[in-house]
Amino acid sequence: MKYDFANIEKKWQDKWEEAGIFHAAEDHSKPKFYGLVEFPYPSGAGMHVGHIKAYSGLEVVSRKRRMQGYNVLFPIGFDAYGLPTENYAIKTGMHPRVVTDKNIEKFTSQLKRVGFSFDWTRVVDTTEEGYYKWTQWIFRKMFDAGLVFRATTLVNYCPVCKVVLSNEDSQGGKCDICHNDIVQKSKDVWYLRITEYADKLLQGLEKVDYLPNVKLQQENWIGRSEGAFVNFSLTNCDETLRIYTTRCDTMFGATFMVIAPEHPIIEKYADRIANIDELNAYKEECAKKTEFERTQLVKDKTGVCIKGIAAINPATGKEIPIYISDYVMMGYGTGAIMAVPAHDERDYDFAKKFGIEIIEVIKGGNIEEAAYTGDGEMVNSAFLNGIQTKKEAIAKMLEYLGEKGIGEKGVQYKMKDWAFNRQRYWGEPIPIIHCPKCGMVGVPYEELPLRLPDMENFAPGEGGESPLAKIESYVNCTCPKCGGAAKRETDTMPQWAGSSWYFLRYTDAHNENVFADPENLKYWLPVDWYNGGMEHVTRHMIYSRFWHRFLYDIGEVPVDEPYAKRTAQGLILGPDGDKMSKSKGNVVDPNDVVDEYGADVLRVYTLFMGDYASAAPWSENSVKGCKRFLDRVASLPDMIKGSGATPKLESAFHKTIKKVSEDIEDMKFNTAIAAMMSLVNEITECGSLTKEELMSFIGILCPFAPHLCEEIWESLGGEGFLSASAWPTYDEAKTVDKEVEIAVQICGKVRGTITIAVDASQEEVLAKAKADEKIAAQLTGKQIIKEIYIPGKILNIVAK
Repeated sequence: MKYDFANIEKKWQDKWEEAGIFHAAEDHSKPKFYGLVEFPYPSGAGMHVGHIKAYSGLEVVSRKRRMQGYNVLFPIGFDAYGLPTENYAIKTGMHPRVVTDKNIEKFTSQLKRVGFSFDWTRVVDTTEEGYYKWTQWIFRKMFDAGLVFRATTLVNYCPVCKVVLSNEDSQGGKCDICHNDIVQKSKDVWYLRITEYADKLLQGLEKVDYLPNVKLQQENWIGRSEGAFVNFSLTNCDETLRIYTTRCDTMFGATFMVIAPEHPIIEKYADRIANIDELNAYKEECAKKTEFERTQLVKDKTGVCIKGIAAINPATGKEIPIYISDYVMMGYGTGAIMAVPAHDERDYDFAKKFGIEIIEVIKGGNIEEAAYTGDGEMVNSAFLNGIQTKKEAIAKMLEYLGEKGIGEKGVQYKMKDWAFNRQRYWGEPIPIIHCPKCGMVGVPYEELPLRLPDMENFAPGEGGESPLAKIESYVNCTCPKCGGAAKRETDTMPQWAGSSWYFLRYTDAHNENVFADPENLKYWLPVDWYNGGMEHVTRHMIYSRFWHRFLYDIGEVPVDEPYAKRTAQGLILGPDGDKMSKSKGNVVDPNDVVDEYGADVLRVYTLFMGDYASAAPWSENSVKGCKRFLDRVASLPDMIKGSGATPKLESAFHKTIKKVSEDIEDMKFNTAIAAMMSLVNEITECGSLTKEELMSFIGILCPFAPHLCEEIWESLGGEGFLSASAWPTYDEAKTVDKEVEIAVQICGKVRGTITIAVDASQEEVLAKAKADEKIAAQLTGKQIIKEIYIPGKILNIVAK
């Protein structure tokens, strides 16, 4: 059969769409499978080969599940709000709506061209009013539950994008969108109290099947630590500084304190501080630095000692100095720390620079040379002296703090509340009204969606003000509580909002009355298998788990965790082994591959190029190799002979079906494809195969190369669609070889091989060996002294 991929692929894509064979059924009596991929951000550049790999894994699993009789939900949509589209719209003068629609059209065409088995009747677009109505609805529910608040704080601000960024969106001190440096700026910010859910998010990880490094990254991001809150009284004022420490056992070694330059105690007691001007000058310098710059471990230690106020170490009763320094942030912990220079590297460097006393309290190091951060016997610590373990020392100090009423056991989290607003146009309007009498009031549920007004001039204001603030008819409104004049909130939600619940909408994508019908949610949830990039496990995944758990707590969803299983794919690198980028000129366009080799070759190659979870470079030669493999598959119908099973191939077929079936479940797609390539080699060597064998073979190849396999299926007279037929089965007994080849040694040296029945006795093996011409020649004229046989492995004949 000629492999005319250009005509074959379009033909079957049209047939699948016309028949709707990939539409999830409303029949809830069938076993279900919900496979989820991260819906794409529809950029103007279109899809890249990384998208193909990201979707191909669960594409294969979903196609297999359909053939196994499952009701499969494998949906797709578009996460279309966000800065890249708006920035492009500002640059080109096109409206973001027009840009978004064009990009979605382009992505849709590309995805369909590759033959993905998505349910196109359930497509969601986060920018559509029917979708973001429910994004706003969930936000309103959180607002009603007290999980939404507004605060004035120092924020990560991108002066290029003119937008406030969360810590997650500004890692390394760079804007996640434009990659320029961020600055600290004082602004009013909307927050979601994700910290209220920190423990629930950690506990939820115990019941899901996530990759170990996915779990670990989430645990580290949440950063739960157990320690103690301790109150240090101050001199010259009736005040205490409250600190949090995970090492209260080292308190006898605390020789100074450090507070954030923005700590309110400085302003409160400014009249008692002799060097207030110096402190204020330092504070101004700190305001110019990003959080990333301030908290770097490897940097010069800077700070100013407060003159006029000191602290009292509650363990020793000694007066110790208080410094302000940029590495202490008001947003972390209490904005104050106790410093134990003998046992903390940063405190040690600080103490050395400023000539502060260093007191050893844990034996084991040489504090003249460096801080000792290991374990050891407690010294110079009064009632803790002689204790050998950290656990015992901490427990005893906690007991002391409690007895004295100066501290208690506590828990802290590295994760901060989620900065949840943008001063930009292209996003979901925040449904809040500011009333001078009633305060912040939610837009009534019956008035949702609060529509994003159409604007011609949607560029952000120079002061970082939202462009919506320029529309008086939008801003000025009536308070829904008191009926008085009020102002509408003009900030919009961040891009992460729409992606925090999209998996729920897929279960009932067009419902106008609820975000999804409870019966649909009950049937489809949880998502059985979610695959995506590792770059999203500490942002999108934590955010979406938070939203979902909140909806569970208020009775809106039936399960507490949204994703039962989470896997990840590795990057596709450029042919040069570097990460693909336009600037390097090493980007591979999937359209070019489809044009030259066909969609099936692209699908097979992206899964054959290496371990699915690992990064691998693009190889044009390997692409051609996959094309040759499919060309050989296309010629198999010409080799059909006889019916039933070919004796020489029967075991190989059952083995391959078993291996491919298992490898798909383990995401070992490359070895599954390799096994099918090996089987084609065996078929070629044999010279023929039966029609039934070919139908089984194209059945297991179908999820990888569906267009070609459907064409062969049709040519063989197969009923309906191969994609909707039963998954091939194997007989376990037939996966075991009936015969095995073993080596024959004479006096420890291999002299030949023989093929024997797997259950052959030692006598039968010896007889066959002696009957072999090569072996017999080596034994001529020699006396056999000993015969050693390891069943199924080796025969050693000792002769002289």
